Amino acid sequence: MSLAHQARAVRSLTSTLLRATLVGATTAGMGLLARAAWGIPTARGASPAMLQRAANGSPRYVDGAFRNTLPPTEVTPVSMAAILTAVLTRGELGTPSGVVPLRIPRFPTVADELAVTWYGHSSALIEIDGRRVLVDPVWSDRVSPSSVLGPKRLHPVPTSLDALPPVDAVLISHDHYDHLDLPTIRALVARGSAPFLVPLGVGAHLRSWGVPEDRIVELDWGGQAKVRELTLTCTEARHFSGRWLTRNTTLWASWVIAGPQHGVFFGGDTGYTPAFAEIGARYGPFNLTLLPVGAYHDQWPDVHMTPEEAVRAHGDLGGGVLMPVHWATFNLAFHGWADPIRRLVAAAERSDARFAVPMPGERFSAGSPPDRDWWSAIA
Repeated sequence: MSLAHQARAVRSLTSTLLRATLVGATTAGMGLLARAAWGIPTARGASPAMLQRAANGSPRYVDGAFRNTLPPTEVTPVSMAAILTAVLTRGELGTPSGVVPLRIPRFPTVADELAVTWYGHSSALIEIDGRRVLVDPVWSDRVSPSSVLGPKRLHPVPTSLDALPPVDAVLISHDHYDHLDLPTIRALVARGSAPFLVPLGVGAHLRSWGVPEDRIVELDWGGQAKVRELTLTCTEARHFSGRWLTRNTTLWASWVIAGPQHGVFFGGDTGYTPAFAEIGARYGPFNLTLLPVGAYHDQWPDVHMTPEEAVRAHGDLGGGVLMPVHWATFNLAFHGWADPIRRLVAAAERSDARFAVPMPGERFSAGSPPDRDWWSAIA
């Protein structure tokens, strides 16, 4: 073969390989895109029309959106370029340096008088006066409408949903993906008969996912429902909502769980608000509070508390033992992984506040909360 023929053969082979590579890359990209998009319309939940029907009539629903009681805090504007730079340069900030230790809980046949099991982030199983209440259950690997894209777990779920004991009620604080998870909801519907208590509008999401109407209890702030011996009250929080581009089409809430002998407050996801003192005066004091301490930022004072504010809220509520939630499981902010707990411990010790920081999966009685430091070694 002449040099000219060899050159043409090399060019032809190169062209063929390039086309094959481009086609393969395009096909792989389209496959990835298809996997990422699969299920998104369903995960987004109810249509705007369905959401509006549920919201109409609430004093908190004004001009097509729910509103916080307090006006928005004025903060220094930050450009999108600055936010993008922070996202791209944070590296391993917000992730642990080692494996997060887990515990596998063991449950008594009858629920305790006052105990709690933390499954990570804001998911917890509360035992109160012989009943069990599951709050903000999220068992998926990602908190996103996509199973391929979005914040991924920093540790596995400690146990499967099938390992949960029977629950008497499921509480949801709001409709963000890290608090309201479609696969988890469907699994809970299939494995039990517990009612789902949700803020206004969130029930529309559940209906669109096939949750039976008779298992949905939808409440405005101040609304109450009885579940066996428990009184569950939907109370104020300072946050926002939305599962897509439109915000505040559903309500957000905290919850009071009152039994014959004990009281628990679940903060859900919230910025600091004077409403905590009002809730404490009306429904407290509380033997146990579960309050969010992570994903704070100077630009988000209205939606996420700092650890110091969580300790302050605990005092406002008349709390006995404070268990921090909304940290350790998903990297959702620009602070170090263990920073929320370091700051919480320091603030609690300054205030003489009792607190408990369990490992994911750890069950403890409120009368004997864990006091060991398990996080510093992997901070």
